[in-house]
Amino acid sequence: MRLIAILLVALLGIPSLGGCDRQKADAPQAPKTEAQNAKGLDRSHKDEAAPAVKFKNPDGGDFDLTKFKGGPVLVNLWASWCAPCIKELPTLQELEQSHNEDGSLGVIAVSQDMAPQGSVEAFLAERDLGRFAAFHDADMKLTDALGIQVMPTTILYGSDGKEIWRYVGDLDWTGEEAKKLLAEVR
Repeated sequence: MRLIAILLVALLGIPSLGGCDRQKADAPQAPKTEAQNAKGLDRSHKDEAAPAVKFKNPDGGDFDLTKFKGGPVLVNLWASWCAPCIKELPTLQELEQSHNEDGSLGVIAVSQDMAPQGSVEAFLAERDLGRFAAFHDADMKLTDALGIQVMPTTILYGSDGKEIWRYVGDLDWTGEEAKKLLAEVR
């Protein structure tokens, strides 16, 4: 009987291993567009203004993307349960540190974990990413406002606060593909 219970628990957990698609149990899922299904560059939201949705800054205070108006910003939405998110975080941190020196691009990663902000900070510290600021959106308001279905998703906003492109899925943010994309910063 115990073996049957263990097998049942294991089988029920298998669907959760398929990826980092965000699912919302309380709302029916709209059909995904081709752009939402594909990993890679998505320009279908070009020129849309950054939403004025509030989330938490590393100090626990309210923050929103409009604070970056006047300078370009790369916004990464990630979660601790998402393996591709974790894989790309070190490259985002390296990108952020290189641009901190010259101030040419703001880089923030916003956790979409429902756990308290302290657990996000601990998660980053455990992976030697503690220097990366722990922005946090436990209510996933930013994800909802942006229509994000797959994590990680990274969005580049220009100095005017409007979207240039979004990249769905993980990317080496220190690699050649990222350098070509980031050349579009305005």
